[in-house]
Amino acid sequence: MRDKPVVAIALLAIVVAVAVGYAVGRKSAPASSAVSEPVAAAQKPTAPASATEARPASNQIDAIRRGVPIAEEASPPVMAHVENTDIKRVRAYPMQPPTIPHSIDNYQIDKNSNRCLLCHARANADRFQAPPVSVTHYMDRDEQILATISPRRYFCTQCHVTQTDAKPLVANNFKDIDTVMSEQPVQKAN
Repeated sequence: MRDKPVVAIALLAIVVAVAVGYAVGRKSAPASSAVSEPVAAAQKPTAPASATEARPASNQIDAIRRGVPIAEEASPPVMAHVENTDIKRVRAYPMQPPTIPHSIDNYQIDKNSNRCLLCHARANADRFQAPPVSVTHYMDRDEQILATISPRRYFCTQCHVTQTDAKPLVANNFKDIDTVMSEQPVQKAN
């Protein structure tokens, strides 16, 4: 008996919300002429096929699709190959995580196992001629030294990435700080 007013108020609120939604939706619905424009455009006579193939209309191309018209299936780009040079790369900024100079396909890195640590754990690094994991990876958030890798540093691919031979998507003229400093003319103090 006590719940009847609450249920009635809830039902009233739902009915009001539906009515407001319907009214707002009707006001913002496209006009009938706007709906019929694409249909009318589709029924207009088209130019010869050679003209449309040479230059598709701007509304038929999506830039993200690499110039492929929307009505066509885009073929996926070729997968880039992972560089496997085992050469350390120069870092672009201080504290940058080093890149992985080899393929890590099929490496298991999960809560149960970390394949990277087989070679890069400090105990095994000399045997495998691999750079050991930084001592910072053996510290917890309070900078207490741990006997094993810190859980917050356990998943290597959160920070470290492989390098591929992919073409850059945009031009890059980045210079690291050492290059910038060496290019500056020596200024004499007055």
